[in-house]
Amino acid sequence: MKPIRIFISSVQKEFAVERAALRDYLRGDALMRRFFEPFLFEDIPAADRRADEVYLGKVEKCDLYVGLFGDDYGFEDEDGASPTEREFALATRLHKPRLVFVKGADDQTKHPKMQALIRRAGAELIRRRFVTSSDLLADVYAALVQVLEDWELIRTGPFDATPCPKATLADLDEGKMQRFVREARSARGFPLSEGASPEELLTHLNLLDEGRPVNAAVLLFARLPQRFLISSEVKCAHFHGTEVAKPIPSYQVYKGTVFELVDQAVDFVMSKINLSVGTRSKGSQAPVAYEIPREVVAEAIVNAVAHRDYTSNGSVQVMLFTDRLEVWNPGSLPPSLTLEKLRQPHGSVPGNPLLAEPLYLARYIERMGTGTGDMIQRCREAGLSEPEFAMNDGFVATVRRDAGQVAGKLPDSTLLTGEVRGEVGGEVRSEVKRLLLVCQGAMTRRELRDSLLLKGDENFRRLYLVPALEAGLIEMTIPDKPNSRLQKYRITAVGATLLASLRKGRPTP
Repeated sequence: MKPIRIFISSVQKEFAVERAALRDYLRGDALMRRFFEPFLFEDIPAADRRADEVYLGKVEKCDLYVGLFGDDYGFEDEDGASPTEREFALATRLHKPRLVFVKGADDQTKHPKMQALIRRAGAELIRRRFVTSSDLLADVYAALVQVLEDWELIRTGPFDATPCPKATLADLDEGKMQRFVREARSARGFPLSEGASPEELLTHLNLLDEGRPVNAAVLLFARLPQRFLISSEVKCAHFHGTEVAKPIPSYQVYKGTVFELVDQAVDFVMSKINLSVGTRSKGSQAPVAYEIPREVVAEAIVNAVAHRDYTSNGSVQVMLFTDRLEVWNPGSLPPSLTLEKLRQPHGSVPGNPLLAEPLYLARYIERMGTGTGDMIQRCREAGLSEPEFAMNDGFVATVRRDAGQVAGKLPDSTLLTGEVRGEVGGEVRSEVKRLLLVCQGAMTRRELRDSLLLKGDENFRRLYLVPALEAGLIEMTIPDKPNSRLQKYRITAVGATLLASLRKGRPTP
């Protein structure tokens, strides 16, 4: 962004030291120099121009006027006005934001015209008084920080509660909000009715600031959240070995709302890790077991999405290696938590509280800080090592893989590995094989997806259903009406042959 140009009045000798100190302070402070560029009349080189043309020209071009009013009125022109009064009058006429600082506790010793100027300024804006140069620097700093907050260039509250620049209610998806209400009512007894308007929902969740959607509203319900918050995407990669190295056999960058990001990233991992599918001897649906429980994968990813630092240019990264799953996010632990405390019962300290509440209502997270404890318990139950947590340019959660654990979980089961070579070339995708193993008779799209413990509908369609249809391994029960609400899918004769070979453990084509 362009620096905010500050005009510091004036040419009065009375404030020569204060003006220079203020200029040097603004240029030396890490925060101030990032946003502001001060101008002093003394900094202008000699030129064949009238002095009043120069300083009034700078007032016209400035973004912010800072007036220093002292005891002296200064040199008076032919109309009896000083440069300080001319500058203030022009800034007022041009509607420049004005900050005025008056020296001294009272005005009794001031020039009568300066007293009049101070009274005029006091009738139009709030003035601050100072006694020493240190007082002036502190007062100007505080005022400029307030300007940055008012202009929404910095924030002091949570990022997710800050209004999202350029986003309007029209950028939010009413359908997504309606689905959220339905899910929240079912999951947590959410009090709003399904007929609630978008404004009612956003107001109830504190996602509006003077009628404008805050960042959390965009992350939760926008049609294209990454249009406003570019780094909110999630990057997923599956590697051949135990280190980050090319070629990367599978790499996806997911975009969408936080709900969609979590679903897509979790489904990515589930499609790559080892899967055991049992027989239907005890029910109509084939039991499935993944080498890493879905709840563990989901907890690691939803924590990264919910608690990350959204002011960072980094994105959440989900990396699956042959020996582990790593989930990294650009964030840090709150001061009250340590890595050791994460392994013990602890309170919930959300980094993005307005974002966390809807995720809780939709049952993506729990409110009581039990997430990491649940991950540890689930890993123990699955026979896996406890997850590891670390700070490494951000927060990293690591879950160790153990392919041998999944094989013995279900009796008479078929094991599918997540090996990458089965996902390229002309071979049948690993996802398609998984679909065949859970398909029993005629099943709806949702039944098939739920049988695999998946949630992302678009991911399921693109990676599982469409490739299986195109390969002729499954077929529609109503082919003439592909979009029928009664549509179901069943295995074809070709698919049955492949399924039999999978169950016998023979190599597949």
